[in-house]
Amino acid sequence: MRLNRTGVIASAVYLALGLSWAVWAGMPLAGGWFVVMAVVGAFIPGEANQVTLARAYLAAPLFVYALEKGFGPIAVTVALAGVTDLLDGTIARRLGQLSNFGGGLDPVVDGVLMGGLVIGLALGGTFPLWLALVVIARYLLPALAGGVLLASGRRPELRHTVTGQVSTTLILVLVGGVCLFRALDQDPSGLLNAAEVVIPVATAATYAHLAWALGRSAAVPEAG
Repeated sequence: MRLNRTGVIASAVYLALGLSWAVWAGMPLAGGWFVVMAVVGAFIPGEANQVTLARAYLAAPLFVYALEKGFGPIAVTVALAGVTDLLDGTIARRLGQLSNFGGGLDPVVDGVLMGGLVIGLALGGTFPLWLALVVIARYLLPALAGGVLLASGRRPELRHTVTGQVSTTLILVLVGGVCLFRALDQDPSGLLNAAEVVIPVATAATYAHLAWALGRSAAVPEAG
């Protein structure tokens, strides 16, 4: 990849917004995250991919709000991330930017976003640390597996699986539900108990389905 106009312009906009938020929130150290993301984003082509990348920038505010138990701002930030998740696919289809890279970037960025949220919640005492690590592993290991396959010369089709989409939805509902209960001063123990069962099971199902899908893809001979 190389520097491209879309990436540079989007990175400049995101960096300005991110640094403004860091100053407003009194979190200057968070500015380092926005700088790193802007450097990475300058090399990522396509308007749709830049919309996807917005969720990675939002990981820093989510982490801070979760750490400080700011459940109202968490809800607003997650809603904004959800809008970008709806928009990136629509933009990719309309601009003809559907690509294997974009398909792989989407779950990686989702993992960064959710990682910022659950680690912040865990450090803030709202969420079990071990379960936060399971959530991170849900996104990290498939990304690493895809990277290994690409590095080995294979070209798997990077796309969402049904179990992956279901597990992401369940994680969002359960983690979001815990935050909502906390915001309303309600006891979230029931949801936490459900999350401690459902999230690991959904993660294991995602791994199994992804392994099957990648194995099936690798078994299909390339056109000669």
